[in-house]
Amino acid sequence: MKILVLSSLAYSLTNFRGALLRELKANGHEVVAIAPDRNAAVEQDLAAWGVAFRLVPMARTGTNPLKDAALLSAYVKLMMAEKPDLVLAYTQKPIIYGGIAARMLCVPRFFALMSGLGYVFSEDSKARKGLRWAVTRLYRESVRRARGVFVFNADDRQDMIDLGIVTPRQNVIQVPGSGVDLDRFRLEPLPRGRLRFLLVGRLMRDKGIYEFVEAARQLKLDHPEVEFCVLGHYERANPTGIDEVECARLARQFPVQFIPGTSDVRPYLASSSVFVLPSYYREGLPRTILEAMATGRPIITTDMPGCREPVIEGENGFLVAPRDVSALKAAMQRFIEAPSLVTSMAARSRDLAEKIYDVRKVNHQLLDEMDLLREPWNEPATIRAQPSPEGGLPPETAPVRRAGPSRAVAG
Repeated sequence: MKILVLSSLAYSLTNFRGALLRELKANGHEVVAIAPDRNAAVEQDLAAWGVAFRLVPMARTGTNPLKDAALLSAYVKLMMAEKPDLVLAYTQKPIIYGGIAARMLCVPRFFALMSGLGYVFSEDSKARKGLRWAVTRLYRESVRRARGVFVFNADDRQDMIDLGIVTPRQNVIQVPGSGVDLDRFRLEPLPRGRLRFLLVGRLMRDKGIYEFVEAARQLKLDHPEVEFCVLGHYERANPTGIDEVECARLARQFPVQFIPGTSDVRPYLASSSVFVLPSYYREGLPRTILEAMATGRPIITTDMPGCREPVIEGENGFLVAPRDVSALKAAMQRFIEAPSLVTSMAARSRDLAEKIYDVRKVNHQLLDEMDLLREPWNEPATIRAQPSPEGGLPPETAPVRRAGPSRAVAG
């Protein structure tokens, strides 16, 4: 079967979807990866895996209708030339315009991988109502005939129904995020000495950067030995982005070390004690949390869609209210005052990563849902980890609803 994988950034093809692409190849499929930019290292890796690469230019963050029309036209031409049996798209513009192109050309199967609804649908988004209406309508048209829409958290399906993006009859499947490579992100011993809190994420206001630095300032007054770090790439184009100048100002005024973004976060996770992500962005399921859990680190994050999915309160971390500096400070202080919590929660994080978020399990579930496995997969998939009513182990083997290859999709 010939499969097109549509992305909005070349780097994401290998960094976020590399294991999935390799799994598709391992199951005997011809795979073509599409991105709007060139990246020599990415193209080299894809070639080594036997995955072809095609360039389709895209204005990733723009709203110019002429440029978006050009993207749709480019996708149509691409699909006419490649004649795919299946198209898998992820992130907003590839899903919207790839989905519409697939409908126009009657591509047999189209799947959307919704890693999160994104900034436009965030509660605090300043996006114009007209823009939100337009994006909602475009999403609806793009997935109207989709064989399946994959989501990363329990909230997105209902929100998409409420927004009118999908109908209750459409095939929406929750999967445990993108998964995490447990061989690449190994269990690392906790560092000795000072307690270090680490935030990893895109440098955006709605990732909770300002709440983190303020909580750090307050904690540092009574606990001067504790360290605080932020690791991330500058965001210049995003409406809530933080650039180099602002980072320099924050570093001067707050007791927080800002570390430039990197392609390998593993050394920084290994040198940290607790992972913190106080995001109020509309996440899918943050990959950074899964990587921290695989490394064996407790998690502090917000009780928000996506962020709360991998955290069992009091077992592998704490959930706090979004934009609540006092709550964030209190959660961090619990680790300072009871360092034994770091050790016990670190072990539980790794345990959950192995049982639920192993990328091999996630990718097998994706391929199973798309009917792309050479042989049927019988291992039960797992989704949300929750404490059982009896207070014992969580039901970590709850099966995800499956959509067989013959299921009709309403729309």
